[in-house]
Amino acid sequence: MRRVAVASCIGTTIEFYDFFIYGTAAALVFPTVFFPALGATAGTVASFATFAVAFIARPVGAVLFGHFGDRIGRKKTLVSTLLLMGISTLLIGLLPGAGTIGVAAPIILVLLRFAQGFAVGGEWAGATLLTAEYAPPGKRGLYAMFPQLGPAIAFALSSGTFLFTGMALGDTNQAFLDYGWRIPFLFSIVLVGIGLYMRLAIEETPVFRAESSAADIASAQDPAQKRTLPFLDAVRFQYKEILLAAGALAIMFAFFYMGTAYLTSYATKTLGFDRPFVLLVGIASSVVFGISIILSALYSDRVGRRRVIMVSCAFSVLWALALFPLLDTGSPVAFVVGMMVTLAIFGIAYGPCGALLPEMFATRYRYTGAGLGYNLAGVLGGAIPPLLAAPLAASFGGIAIGIMLAAFGLLSLVCTAAMVETRDRAL
Repeated sequence: MRRVAVASCIGTTIEFYDFFIYGTAAALVFPTVFFPALGATAGTVASFATFAVAFIARPVGAVLFGHFGDRIGRKKTLVSTLLLMGISTLLIGLLPGAGTIGVAAPIILVLLRFAQGFAVGGEWAGATLLTAEYAPPGKRGLYAMFPQLGPAIAFALSSGTFLFTGMALGDTNQAFLDYGWRIPFLFSIVLVGIGLYMRLAIEETPVFRAESSAADIASAQDPAQKRTLPFLDAVRFQYKEILLAAGALAIMFAFFYMGTAYLTSYATKTLGFDRPFVLLVGIASSVVFGISIILSALYSDRVGRRRVIMVSCAFSVLWALALFPLLDTGSPVAFVVGMMVTLAIFGIAYGPCGALLPEMFATRYRYTGAGLGYNLAGVLGGAIPPLLAAPLAASFGGIAIGIMLAAFGLLSLVCTAAMVETRDRAL
């Protein structure tokens, strides 16, 4: 269990490190490097539009990798997602800017960002299944917490890497815009090597092995019985659970985007804080983020997943309306509080969902069903806010973003209330 827990945590850390450094770069340098002709505001909108592309790709990755994860196993599929993410991130770090290759630069950037989202779409479900299907009864929240910690560690790593690079080269120095921002992307290949070593060292889950053996025996006894596509089975038998999961977790992704990408841009461009301060706040906030994940996951083993996630949704509605009036005071302390509370509320929901989604679906299409629910939530909460946030702020001020987030919170609260508690289900 220790080996599985560590391997799943390292794997998601690497995947989300690659994902986060893109968000940080989109806030700090991509408007200048890839969209210089659009100006500051339009360049930021275009930059975050490429950020949103990955969330569109995630359900596609969930279907494809889910198919193989339900057919050939969790372990082999997770090795593939890690390789795809690592190669895509490395190529972004090597990609010339618009000043060198013109319009081809942003086009290639969008394609590589799609590949990143495609990989993450298959990563999360497999990593959580790896721990949830190994976990002993009554401790599924505890063990499914380890892959959930990956984003918190990754956010600290990505902010720290950009902070170190910026301090070494100078944030306002042309060297940072020319090549300094590339270092975090190139460094990711080292992490991928570590992740591959860890994942190749673990065995397939006993739950999958038992299911696969039972299916083989059934088909041998009755050749007329053929395995159907996991995607079709998931949509046919549990489409309600997929849609409820997507709605319930939408606010989680909206806060994820706000806390890890948009607030970085808002703080530097609108509030006027310098980059080192904003990155240091990101590192400190990731600690709060991680603590909230741990506590909520452990508590979900006692009181249930649904109740904990409903608390997060209720807090999110209230906090969304208070966040931007607080930030617009211009106080550095207000920004620190805003960042930390936003990620803490996200963490309260994120901790239990590592056990919740695997518990919601049957074994033969669990990878596909859990991945679809999770990544459709990513489309709702992770793709729409990046496209709307900058125009809303420019036209109506930050409070408009808060109203949008509150609407997502209400949607998630209703969907979570309609779900069935899964804590005591056997996998």
